[in-house]
Amino acid sequence: MRPFKIGVELPITEEKGFPGTPRWADILAMSKRVEELGLDSIWIEDHLIFEHPDQGFQGVWDCWSLLAAIAAVTTRVEIAPLVSCVSFRNPALLAKIADTVDEISGGRLILGLGAGWNEVEYRQFGFPYDHRVGRFEEALQIIHGLLHNGAIDFEGKYHVARECELRPRGPRPGGDAPHIPILLGTIGERMLGLTARYADQWNGYFSHTGNSAAGLAPLREKVDAACRAIGRDPATLARTATALVSLTGKPVHGGTELWNRNLLTGSTEEIAAALRAYADEGISHLQVWLEPNTLEGLELFAPVVELLDKG
Repeated sequence: MRPFKIGVELPITEEKGFPGTPRWADILAMSKRVEELGLDSIWIEDHLIFEHPDQGFQGVWDCWSLLAAIAAVTTRVEIAPLVSCVSFRNPALLAKIADTVDEISGGRLILGLGAGWNEVEYRQFGFPYDHRVGRFEEALQIIHGLLHNGAIDFEGKYHVARECELRPRGPRPGGDAPHIPILLGTIGERMLGLTARYADQWNGYFSHTGNSAAGLAPLREKVDAACRAIGRDPATLARTATALVSLTGKPVHGGTELWNRNLLTGSTEEIAAALRAYADEGISHLQVWLEPNTLEGLELFAPVVELLDKG
């Protein structure tokens, strides 16, 4: 009776949702509890550092190292970056990393990809910030080609992958067989065009929806229009969304004003009803950021999931 797949975004950043620094022991315990509670997926962000307007810098663990570790200690849940910034890694190497993590997980990876936005991490770690969509478009062609076909010969303005082969292959070898699903989270016209052409799933993040199912309607039309523009049936692009849920009524620990503007909160029944509304907007997979983003938060969220499962 569950109206959609539902997963949680785990904390990997200093003082963001989790008090202090989430250690691997904390992430491990939460990952195992997610599976025990019957949730469908685990998601983590891909950043290098944040600059909080009030708190200064917030460090972040490496996304792909943690995804590999989570893949090894879980058996059922899907795992995914939300989303992996292609600017931080050579695109052919990123395809190799994704295929390897998919192998570790036994075919449970969703490859969330994005063009990046947080300029401070580009500056600190030495990545170019210019032409991010142009760089992303080339990178996406390489990643898509390697994951679908196992090989590509590509030379662009920003990226090169000459006679590149992806070997060995993970459990989803591409070609006519199933492949690692690619998810793009975007609302820009150019990026939506790439979503329609290359993605299997689209994500509407809470900052784009106003943290409300009602905010999905205008975005859905944009996504549908992008699909129709290239002759793709919009129904073939799965829709996902992310919601912020405060289980205690408190603001997100270490969150910015944007994060705390429209927090979804209330009784167990009210939260379940608000989340169920996402299914009415065509969402097939919902990611939730919990406050508190701790083991305690998972326990507080369990009754909400039980209500969702009752239909």
